[in-house]
Amino acid sequence: MTRRAAERPIPIRKPAVEYDALLAALPHPILVIGDGNRIVYGNAAAEAFLSTSAPMMTRMRLDDVVAFGCPLLALVEQVRESGATVNEYGVEMASPRFANPKLVDVYAGPTGEGGPLIVVMLQQRTMAQMIERQLTHRAAARSVSGMADVLAHEIKNPLSGIKGAAQLLEQNLSDEDRVLSQLICSETERIRNLVNRMEVFGDERPLAKEPVNIHDVLSHVRRLAETGFARGIRIVEDYDPSLPPVPGNRDKLVQAMLNLIKNAAEAIGKNRDGQGRIVLQTSFRPGVRLSVPGADQRITLPLMIQIEDNGPGVPDHLKPHLFDPFVTTKHNGTGLGLALVAKIIGDHGGIIECDSEASRTVFRVLLPLQERGSRAGPVQRPIPVNDRSR
Repeated sequence: MTRRAAERPIPIRKPAVEYDALLAALPHPILVIGDGNRIVYGNAAAEAFLSTSAPMMTRMRLDDVVAFGCPLLALVEQVRESGATVNEYGVEMASPRFANPKLVDVYAGPTGEGGPLIVVMLQQRTMAQMIERQLTHRAAARSVSGMADVLAHEIKNPLSGIKGAAQLLEQNLSDEDRVLSQLICSETERIRNLVNRMEVFGDERPLAKEPVNIHDVLSHVRRLAETGFARGIRIVEDYDPSLPPVPGNRDKLVQAMLNLIKNAAEAIGKNRDGQGRIVLQTSFRPGVRLSVPGADQRITLPLMIQIEDNGPGVPDHLKPHLFDPFVTTKHNGTGLGLALVAKIIGDHGGIIECDSEASRTVFRVLLPLQERGSRAGPVQRPIPVNDRSR
């Protein structure tokens, strides 16, 4: 063997890569568009996004999938003409397969192999907006916190004096005038209760956390609902019994879930003649990470809790402000319930979002799981329930 032959590098054989498997594992919809806007390929996320199977998708054109005049068509044509990659953010994508238009970020470009194929990746902005809104919810809760401190000192003390004076006057009044003094007492008590509710926002102390079985919390809240405000409404449980505990405060989580289920029951309202339904669901949803105050690293939020009702839905003009204080659709509501829920979930390092359309409203809560080896307390076994209907 010559020296030149000995120094020649031995070719390394690259392992075969299953590109279809890699694309199928991606969480974002990916489409490959050919001549005439023919769909050549769609990964598993694209099937779920468009509610169409891959074999059916490859027999269709992009024009058949999206609505006429959809900006996605113009972006694909721009890539085809320029041969350059295009990134467009906040594109409203409408389709006959969607109940409502979806807001997506579009990444499109040629394959680079000289052919007519264009790769399109869609990233739905729901999760990004969820995180952005959650930070807004926390800012709103902090503003209410400062307001609560002022109200506690400047309103509650005068209210006590007004109520006490009215009670003293009541002793020397006639029956007719006593009604007015009782009205003063009842109204001052109502204002005092409102201030007490707002004081909760001023509590900035860190939570005393321990491992909490979220199914135990939901089952407890369901029992309270069925014997009270949700009587006559069918409550369906769809739990993943393999979920580990949540690091949190059980009483606070009960309060948050009770508020959400009560909102669902009140949204259903008069639709209780065997038609009202609330679905409680838990599942594991990996891939969601968030930077939260007090944490050095981004926190993973894989535990998802969904509370769904078949009420009329949230009005469009209220959706962006649903978790803001004093925003409500109820005639006698204070608008503090959902703001309090957002604060509780935020204190647990989680996020909350609402998706609503006609006859379907979903409140979705994402929480961290209990870390292994934590000293917060004993790990509770999940309640073995799944698809139970009441």
